[in-house]
Amino acid sequence: MIRLFASLLATLFVLAPIAVQAKVQSQAPAFSSSRIIVETRGRGPDIIFIPGLGSTGSAWRSTADRLDNRYRVHLVTLRGFGETQIGDNVSGGLAGPAASEIERYIREQRIDRPAVIGHSLGGQIALRVAADMGDRIGRVMVVDSSPFFPSLIDARTTSDQVEPLARLGYQALLLFGDQALKSQVAAFGVDMGLAGDMVFEGLGLQGGDRRVLAQGLYEALTVDLRPRLSEITAPVTVVYGWTRDPDAPRNRLEGLYRYGFEGLARPVRFERIEGAEHQVMMQQPQRFLAAVQRFLS
Repeated sequence: MIRLFASLLATLFVLAPIAVQAKVQSQAPAFSSSRIIVETRGRGPDIIFIPGLGSTGSAWRSTADRLDNRYRVHLVTLRGFGETQIGDNVSGGLAGPAASEIERYIREQRIDRPAVIGHSLGGQIALRVAADMGDRIGRVMVVDSSPFFPSLIDARTTSDQVEPLARLGYQALLLFGDQALKSQVAAFGVDMGLAGDMVFEGLGLQGGDRRVLAQGLYEALTVDLRPRLSEITAPVTVVYGWTRDPDAPRNRLEGLYRYGFEGLARPVRFERIEGAEHQVMMQQPQRFLAAVQRFLS
């Protein structure tokens, strides 16, 4: 189970880019939220980008820069990530309230059937929005994410089995930061090889509030959205990093992804991005942009 926990952390965390406070540009209608910040720019059909755990809307900036001449892009940041004020994310849930605020944003801004793209934890939030809003969402792209992250390690794993380890990770991260996770695994004498390198060298929690990061980690490990997949009417595309190396874990991900998303009412489309790992849009920006363009067309 320690290996399971470490592998899950490697899947969930990203190297968070140095974040800046997102600002709503003058041409966007006014929107205020104690849970999320939205930066809007460009004109055309709407695309909503939702970042992963420990990241901000700036994670999507290079992709948005190539799209905002033809689309209106909305870059979401969850309060407490990066250098943003924590707001009401100081307590309670994280992903559920964030999804509700994105849904309110869509309604109040009168956005018609947007494309929603979410990475990691943001992918789970995108699935929540699509399940809640039905045909008000045009299409969904989930980037290196799963409706239940533990299923990427073992499809038989349940939330109850993972919860004690998720709570341990929550408490360690909340009280001591990522250094506590390193120390804990070292105390068990576990050699996790590449998975350990990915977790401990790639946490990169730059400026995030520990309370939000810990809550996001706990929810991503324990919330199982598979029962809600049948409520999603929008077409779904799943993009993930891949390698040709048959001995690498990422070479075998597609089967687990297919199992995890089989509850969708419509057939899911899979796009694997060779040469990328978890940070698909940063590690292979051109290939990822091409996948987004296919998705939007």
